[in-house]
Formats: sequence, structure tokens, C-alpha cells
Amino acid sequence: MSTMLADSSVITWRNLITIKRTPQLLVFATIQPIIFVLLFRYVFGGAIPVPGNTYTDYLMPGIFAQTVAFGAITTGVGLAEDLTQGLIERFRSLPMARSAVLVGRTTADLVRNMFVQSLMLIVGFAVGWRVHQGAAKLLLALVLLLLLGFALSWIFATLGLVTANAETTQAAAFPIMGPLVFASNAFVPVETMPGWLQGWATYQPLSATISAVRKLTLTPEGAEAIGLTRSTWWYVGFAVGWVVLIVAVFAPIAVRRYRRSTA
Repeated sequence: MSTMLADSSVITWRNLITIKRTPQLLVFATIQPIIFVLLFRYVFGGAIPVPGNTYTDYLMPGIFAQTVAFGAITTGVGLAEDLTQGLIERFRSLPMARSAVLVGRTTADLVRNMFVQSLMLIVGFAVGWRVHQGAAKLLLALVLLLLLGFALSWIFATLGLVTANAETTQAAAFPIMGPLVFASNAFVPVETMPGWLQGWATYQPLSATISAVRKLTLTPEGAEAIGLTRSTWWYVGFAVGWVVLIVAVFAPIAVRRYRRSTA
């Protein structure tokens, strides 16, 4: 375990240096969510009523979750590029833990998400978003979002290892990302969707985290007005449960796929 952690820290640092040397990765990672904030806040927001809340307070948790979800694709694209360029073969020739490459990549993307989320906080406050439950619950909400991004990165790590091509990984990511982001409670109340879609839109991983974040940041009355009537810790536990399940399923698959791709 100590060897794996040491190797993973080295790979994490290597990936963070890559981001530092190509800052456009961070620039483009933040431009898209900012555009979504401005688009929904000032173009669509006036046409989407939300009971008991301003649309901005309703929207921002969805934007945060969308940001970490799209950011998770970077993990798969990065691994696919490393495979294409032969870097994985070089790692294979070193006396290092096989899982270190994957842990290091997902951890580096977790750190990147921390930076992007910090910037999105500033953007959110600038467009009128307000937190109504204090700094401690806001911090917990941000932790949940980062955990979601970490879990999703294992899904796309598996995808990147399967496709082994950056362009193919990006193309294959949308059929996964589309139902997660747009068939969710991120932008509109679930009640406005067809009945057959509401079950998925309510309980899928992204929606579970968004519901927890809203429960932690909206007023108690505002949360109840949009149907969040259970206790705060029920929503937090449900979101964490999804994270644990996703990592438990996809981390072993990704490690096995990595070993097979470098065998």
C-alpha cells in the first residue's frame, strides 16, 4: 500500500505539472461552465419558474455538478493519449504499482476540479447566487461535488482504456454524459419531464448529488418547495452511496483493463 501511494503521488505530480505547462487546459475547462451559467441565468432563466426559490439559487448546484461531470472526461482522454503516445508502455517498464497510473490520473483531475470549482464559486456569487445555510454546509456541498467528479473519472478512465484513442473517447463520452447531465434535475424541475423519465432524473448519480447540494445551500422552505422533504443527511448519504458504488464497480474494471492493455 505504501509503495502504491508513493507511486501514485509521483504520477499525480506529473499530471499536475502537465496542467501547469499547458494552462489552456484550465482555461477551456472553465469557459464552458461560465457560458452555461450566463446562458441559463440571463437567457433561459426567466422562462423557468422554480417554486420558492430564485432560479439562480436553483441553477448553480446543477452547474457545479455539470462542471465536475464534464471535467471527468479529461481522465479518459488523458489516459487514451498516454496509450497512443506509448507513455503507458514506459510506465510498464518501471518497477511501480500498476494501479498508480490510474490513481495518479484521477487524483490530479480531482485537484484540477478543486481549482475549477473555486472559480465557479466566484462566478456564481457574481450572478446572484446565495448560500442560505452557512459556510460549513457549503464546504460539505463542495466536497460532495468533488467526490462525484472523482467517481465519474473512473468511468471515463475505463472508457479511455477501452477506446485507446482521444478522439474516440470524446465521441463515446457523450452518450454517457448526455443522459447524466441533461436528463437530470440540473436545469429544470423533474416534474416538468415525462413520467417515464422522472424516476431516472430523480435518482441517478448526478441528480442525487445536486439534490444534496441544494438541500445544503437553499433555505429549508426553498428546499421543501422543490420536493426535497427528507432530512439533509438522507440526501448526503444517498449521494455518497452513489460515489462508493461507482468507484467500487469501475475502479477494479479500470485496473484490470489497464493491466490487459499493457500486457
